[in-house]
Amino acid sequence: MIGVGTWNVIGRYLGNLVGQNLSSNALIEAQWYLFDIVFLLGAAYTLQKGGHVRVDVFYDRWSRRRKALADFIGTVIFLLPFSALVIYFSWGAVFKSWQILEMSPDPNGLPRYPIKAMILVSFGLLILQGISEAIKNWAIFSGHLPADESANRLDGEAGDAN
Repeated sequence: MIGVGTWNVIGRYLGNLVGQNLSSNALIEAQWYLFDIVFLLGAAYTLQKGGHVRVDVFYDRWSRRRKALADFIGTVIFLLPFSALVIYFSWGAVFKSWQILEMSPDPNGLPRYPIKAMILVSFGLLILQGISEAIKNWAIFSGHLPADESANRLDGEAGDAN
């Protein structure tokens, strides 16, 4: 994505100097699509690694069991229903896009239907990861997994607490 974006900028200015278009709508859209893929597929990965933003006014001071309960409730009440609603309301548009093999309206643009399908894929993965997180958090809350802070480290890293 960065390479394509860099080329788009260099190609635009270098192209102006030599009088030749060195970039294209396809390259600009490819940069957007790559960003979309990173963002959409990164959501479930970020959830797995505990990287989503939280408001730590209270959360930071809570015990691991209380955090697990809050995360469980947030996942079941907000994340899973929201993700299911996104899939439900996106399904028709994605299906229609595939039916007509939707293309970009820009000259030399890319097909739109594959990137629209990534909405369904990414929220499906987010649901699966949410279910995994809900199970893990319920196990911590109910005492089936250790509730100590060292068990909460990303990737199971050992090390000093900074």
